[in-house]
Amino acid sequence: MNKAELIDAMAEDAGISKAAAKKALDSFTDHVTGTLAKGGRVSLVGFGSFSTSERSAREGRNPQTGKKIQIPAKTVAKFKAGAELNAKL
Repeated sequence: MNKAELIDAMAEDAGISKAAAKKALDSFTDHVTGTLAKGGRVSLVGFGSFSTSERSAREGRNPQTGKKIQIPAKTVAKFKAGAELNAKL
């Protein structure tokens, strides 16, 4: 399912226009992104939790040349599925 299909499904389920569903989805993603950027966590009971994790710098290899490269440290987003979501899968 892509973003357009999700917007269509949300609009149909909620009985709202596609424009309103798009606005709601964009608001959700903006707020989750903003919270994670500040180092926060977003928990949706039954669905899951969004959080961030620090990856340390490490050494890797270029697969084409085999040359060693330095991969810098960075912050990455994580999602952990909740119990109800896992049960439905």
